[in-house]
Amino acid sequence: MKPLFAVMPALSFSVVIGFGASTVAMAAGVSFQENTLPSSTSLPNISPTNSALANRGAYVARTADCMACHRDDYSGGVPIETPIGNIYSTNITPSTRYGIGNYTEAYFKKALRKGRAPNHQLYPTMPYPSYHGMTDEDISALFAYFQTVAIVDKPPEKTTHLPFPLNIRSLMLAWNVINVPSTENRSGLTETQQRGEYLVNNLEHCGTCHTPRNLTQGLDKDRYLSGAPLGKWFAPNITPDNDTGIGLWSEMDIVTYLRTGTLNKRAYAGGPMAEAVAHSTRYLTDEDLIAMADYLKVVPAIKTDDYLIPVNVSRLPQPVSNSITYDLLEQKDYLAHAKTNIANSSNNSGLNSNSPKDLYLIHCASCHGVDGYAQPDARYASIVGLSSIRRVKPDALIGVIAFGAKGAFNTAPKMPGFSKDLSPRQIASITNHVRVTFGGLPSSDVSAADVTRVIKEKS
Repeated sequence: MKPLFAVMPALSFSVVIGFGASTVAMAAGVSFQENTLPSSTSLPNISPTNSALANRGAYVARTADCMACHRDDYSGGVPIETPIGNIYSTNITPSTRYGIGNYTEAYFKKALRKGRAPNHQLYPTMPYPSYHGMTDEDISALFAYFQTVAIVDKPPEKTTHLPFPLNIRSLMLAWNVINVPSTENRSGLTETQQRGEYLVNNLEHCGTCHTPRNLTQGLDKDRYLSGAPLGKWFAPNITPDNDTGIGLWSEMDIVTYLRTGTLNKRAYAGGPMAEAVAHSTRYLTDEDLIAMADYLKVVPAIKTDDYLIPVNVSRLPQPVSNSITYDLLEQKDYLAHAKTNIANSSNNSGLNSNSPKDLYLIHCASCHGVDGYAQPDARYASIVGLSSIRRVKPDALIGVIAFGAKGAFNTAPKMPGFSKDLSPRQIASITNHVRVTFGGLPSSDVSAADVTRVIKEKS
């Protein structure tokens, strides 16, 4: 069942979470070897002219992932997909006419914790069920920061218009009684894990995307972080289950993924998770990422039916050459020759019966490389070994091929979708080729009917 009011397109480990290395040994919280942490990115919205409180609030805004929904300038208008229609984010700049310029700190706190604006109730696409647990100190800092952002004195290009009776916002008051707060604090955690719990459950609100919904469309706490549908995406299981979650990821793996959006031959952040990395997690301090990783390793493990097929490393392709991995230009002649042969073969047979490999070379190899290793330095994604192509359910991979994907950073090329250009049979052929050739699977039997079903469900 798709969530009724989810989801702020923020935290989803995308469709690419995969197998990990053995857990790094931890003592007294967590610690890593020197020089192993990926470099953090400095906050662009810190200003020496602002108060220390406001600059602290700039960091809180990053940890709360405000930009993913409200845009880089906080002007709003971002569509948030729900089964009942799009809900559009609002202007949260200090504009007195169109934004939150008239908010007092008390009203600001009420909006964050209870979803209550001065004149109306908010929909839970604003993740106040998670923000309910924010500390007074973080709310005060965030409020101080929003007084310093540039005013955008105009309304969002689009605003929310839901049909009756869903447009009666006061109905949310009854919903809140059942579903707020969305999580409860656990006992027995270390100080580091407590900080991680606060970040995962409240500020970063990971459960908003990764937790299935109950009958009232609140978070199903019994299946916390075990994966949930997310529009055209699926936010996978991020509990420490070895077969279906991230149990085989080390804390270092989690930190690296949240910082960079990628793990070699394992994971690549796309879609909503790409937005989360780009706007939020890459800016977090080492200590906060370590805290999140430490907490995610101790949440209750939940096994689902969408398990990962173990990778057979011996079946994974080797780079065509040492340099071709990094220079797609070297592959131009190879691809041109292959496409000529494909065209000649089709013309001679009088049929357009391209093989799965032909379809991959024609439509995918110019970005992902003839060997699947792409050009990471130019942010073209290597797809060799990714878990999204090794899940027993191929829906996530089908969705990416059909609808495309956005990378974690603005400089990353956006993958186009092929649902309009290729038939379900052709998409199924590419899916099977990718799973076998680059996922190391012994076989794959995705059918045109599978593709048709996924496209229908996610359109």
